[in-house]
Amino acid sequence: MVITEIFKSIQGEGTRAGLPCIFVRLTGCNLRCTWCDTEYAFHGGTKFTLEEVLEKVEALAGEGPGRVSLVEITGGEPLLQPETPALAERLLAAGYTVMIETSGERFVGVLPRGVIKIVDVKCPDSGEPDTFDLANLAAVGPEDEIKFVIASRRDYDFARDFTARHQLAGRVRQVLFSPVFADPAGRWPGLDTRELVEWILADRLPVRLGLQLHKFIWHPATKGV
Repeated sequence: MVITEIFKSIQGEGTRAGLPCIFVRLTGCNLRCTWCDTEYAFHGGTKFTLEEVLEKVEALAGEGPGRVSLVEITGGEPLLQPETPALAERLLAAGYTVMIETSGERFVGVLPRGVIKIVDVKCPDSGEPDTFDLANLAAVGPEDEIKFVIASRRDYDFARDFTARHQLAGRVRQVLFSPVFADPAGRWPGLDTRELVEWILADRLPVRLGLQLHKFIWHPATKGV
């Protein structure tokens, strides 16, 4: 496998936000979202065997009562690498709670049962609309989450209508609406969080506001957190 980084931090997003977590960031992505904050994972990386990845995770997890048991496989787009399902299987077998964050463009049904799937649906302002594989709707379940990253009112309307049309609230553990965080270098603006909250409340949506906690704790451009 080609790995950009493996590190321990807190989970910054989703329903497990705030929990200690080990991240395995795979290299490579076939999408180019306008607000992508991990462009450094598009290229480069280091080759690891599955055993080497597991050894690194074990070293970071530690032992005893304080052992970190939550692992997220992310990217880039982790499902571009054919070994990803096998890595997830090995981590599950080792007793970890395994999450995977994916763009939604790849079919998540290739993953072993027990993996918690965090599946994006790309909104229009991402620059990658219509890339979501609708087959993923049948492959997600009550432990999984579907996420929309929202940059504008247009994105919000798209996410609201997609959520209702496909009855997402009844398919997954949680639907997440996350505002775009402004780029520290000024390449793109952020969406005002209060504005997004007001839209959600006005429409009485069964969704959860998602904030990237790590960007409030560390500088938003910091890697490895």
